[in-house]
Amino acid sequence: MLSDNLVYVLLIALVGTAALAANYLITSREAQSKARAERLKWLKAQSEHTLNALAVLKELGCRADIVDKLNQHALSLIEEISALAPNSELMTQVARSKETTDRTTERASGLESDRAVRRAQIYLNFAEKLLIEMGRKGRLTPQLARAYQQELYWLNVTMVTQAHVTQAAQLLKAGDKHGALAHYKHAKAIAVRATVPIQQKRPLLEQLQAEINQLQPKRDYGSGTLADSLDDYLKQ
Repeated sequence: MLSDNLVYVLLIALVGTAALAANYLITSREAQSKARAERLKWLKAQSEHTLNALAVLKELGCRADIVDKLNQHALSLIEEISALAPNSELMTQVARSKETTDRTTERASGLESDRAVRRAQIYLNFAEKLLIEMGRKGRLTPQLARAYQQELYWLNVTMVTQAHVTQAAQLLKAGDKHGALAHYKHAKAIAVRATVPIQQKRPLLEQLQAEINQLQPKRDYGSGTLADSLDDYLKQ
């Protein structure tokens, strides 16, 4: 009788252990599946943003070494997606987007709409933050990360000013000199405010001032005027 009771106890213990083991396996698989789904969601967003940023950088003629760093990052994201979901629709979409990005070339002229400028700024800011994060994680030296950040800042400035130049040229063709002049002046104001050495922005300022002078010749107010101060500033 005692031996029968021991057998029952052992059976109950075995059944309980098996149930606990099965529950652990199910819970672990569910947790792994959830973690995998969350990781793929993050990878999807990051790969899309990185590829869009890459396309913008290539359109704007960004330095090749910066483009290469972002391209390496994009490839690492795609490789992880391939490992987690090799035959998924996500992998197909990302591969297609990468091919499109690889075919992107530099634009011959500036962006032609405010919407295009805002979109480019979004991805330039994303690229800047990504490079800073790569510097924090040791994938770039801090000095190189700062240099890249400054390069993208100046690229942002020149992109916006060139967009104004392009829109001014379009207005000139339509006979709207006042509208074109406003765009050139806005572009010059952006360049003047840019926090880069004067030597770096002097060619851009001189180009914009020449366009402004063609539409609005500089008046002779005598010496000591604001115009003279700007001329002195450009000559520094």
